[in-house]
Amino acid sequence: MIAPIAVSMGDPAGIGPEVIAKAWAARHAAALASFFAVGDPRAIERVWPGPVERIGDPNEAAARFDHALPVLYIQDAGEITPGAPDTDGARCSLSALELAVGLTRSGSAGALVTGPVSKAQLYGIGFTDPGQTEFVAERCGIARENAVMMLVGPTLRVVPMTTHIALADVPGALTVDLVLARARATARGLARNFGIEAPRLAFAGLNPHAGESGALGREEIDILVPAIEILREEGIDCTGPHPADAMFHARARARYDAALCCYHDQALVPLKTLHFDDGVNTTLGLPIVRTSPDHGTAFDIAGKGLAAPGAMIAAIQLAAQSARLRLAYPG
Repeated sequence: MIAPIAVSMGDPAGIGPEVIAKAWAARHAAALASFFAVGDPRAIERVWPGPVERIGDPNEAAARFDHALPVLYIQDAGEITPGAPDTDGARCSLSALELAVGLTRSGSAGALVTGPVSKAQLYGIGFTDPGQTEFVAERCGIARENAVMMLVGPTLRVVPMTTHIALADVPGALTVDLVLARARATARGLARNFGIEAPRLAFAGLNPHAGESGALGREEIDILVPAIEILREEGIDCTGPHPADAMFHARARARYDAALCCYHDQALVPLKTLHFDDGVNTTLGLPIVRTSPDHGTAFDIAGKGLAAPGAMIAAIQLAAQSARLRLAYPG
């Protein structure tokens, strides 16, 4: 049995508090493992009329979970107005994230689920990481290149090998070493977190038609092919580079366990097209399990009761599943 899952609330003015509460309300129908929110409980009380109980220790969460949403109070988020982020809320969201990571690293929480934050607000208080993925990796002592962002839906898993950089910078950032690091972490993560003993990886080409044998670009020839050959020598099942426009129909998806893509939108467009309401962001290569709903703060609908909890529910389900599989993993 795993310890209760820590769910950092994200920006208190966003939809994080609402979807966490709605996930708790669906706990029986969705067969959710026990979890507790980390943040200011007033953010939930502002947008949801259900039962909330403050806890002082993660050990209290399981006993409270059946009759109320347990919330581990971290600090006051100031004047909380749904849809209107501010500095106090950003500080609270960062403190909640920091504490939730620490609790998961110590084993007090069985896994970490991170609610959506406002990067703009975080940058305003001195946050220097590109996103939560890199922050969690750093707090876990893992180099950024070894922490892999995977987006997961019921019928597709994708890994963007480069993430939050300008499209013009992608060719220069894409190297053999980067491809190898991403692929190795992906293969190991599929085994540890998903129970796939012999993962099949498919690589998307950077250029149209995967470069058309060099006529439309040489990144496939100079970077992807050499990396794929090394991975195959290591015993990792790899195919590609494939034309990206033919990789995501149903028959193609059946031939691989994860698609490794060259840039952010190449991975996220198909994932969000297929699984916009239940996509999950998970970080591979960490000593802990971390997931997150694959959506943002949605300030425009915060506090209106319109936020769908499907992605948060899926993130909690995947976190619990991955945590249990890790307990049984031999390595």
